[in-house]
Amino acid sequence: MPGGQKGILSLSIKDKNALYAAYMPFVKNGGLFIPTTKRYQLGEEVFMLLSLMEETERIPVAGKVVWITPVGAEGNRSHGIGVQFGEQDEGNARNKIEGYLAGALQADRPTHTM
Repeated sequence: MPGGQKGILSLSIKDKNALYAAYMPFVKNGGLFIPTTKRYQLGEEVFMLLSLMEETERIPVAGKVVWITPVGAEGNRSHGIGVQFGEQDEGNARNKIEGYLAGALQADRPTHTM
């Protein structure tokens, strides 16, 4: 991919509401919405380092872009990408996130994606 490498996405989520808004439980293996102004293509491979809540250790996750909210999207939605966690993560990131969100995933609050 000449010129296609955008480096590592760093995402730090320190509160449960922000995590709920970013998490995409409807995606196979789970995924996260990442605010960014960089341009990505659907299906593009990305690598993330996640910092969750008070944890000092960052979770490395490889994934691919499955959702794009462009700059200027209707409804004042945050622009960014939805990244589906890859199989090689073996559910590690998803399990951690769902542990933090236990109980909240049944809520009917809006998120950045659906």
